[in-house]
Amino acid sequence: MRTNNREILIYYNPESDSDRKMVAHAQGMSPHIRTFSHAKSPSTGTSWQMILRSLDIHPKDLLNKAHPYYQKNIRGREFDEKDWLTVIANNPDLIKAPIAVRGRRAILCSSPTDIYKLTAPSAPRV
Repeated sequence: MRTNNREILIYYNPESDSDRKMVAHAQGMSPHIRTFSHAKSPSTGTSWQMILRSLDIHPKDLLNKAHPYYQKNIRGREFDEKDWLTVIANNPDLIKAPIAVRGRRAILCSSPTDIYKLTAPSAPRV
């Protein structure tokens, strides 16, 4: 999933004050913002695979391990990458923080101001 460098895609929980603040910061950075609630986030494993590759994290690291569903159904289980992608695609409410994508870069926004990391020049990929 590659986006235009002028456009920022944000996958977030619109019920969260912190997530809405992050969207407000993003709107101050660029007039080209597209937001998607977690419920309407990418539903295919391929889309999530590209996002996770851009984030450079394991799918399990994207999940809120304190969430009751995670505790009851996922904790202590190990899955292969394809299965983790299925878990994320079918349970986007388990995502622990908003995800912002700009061009080939993606960041997990643990705090509202993390969105500004998308404006920093990226290190060359090796």
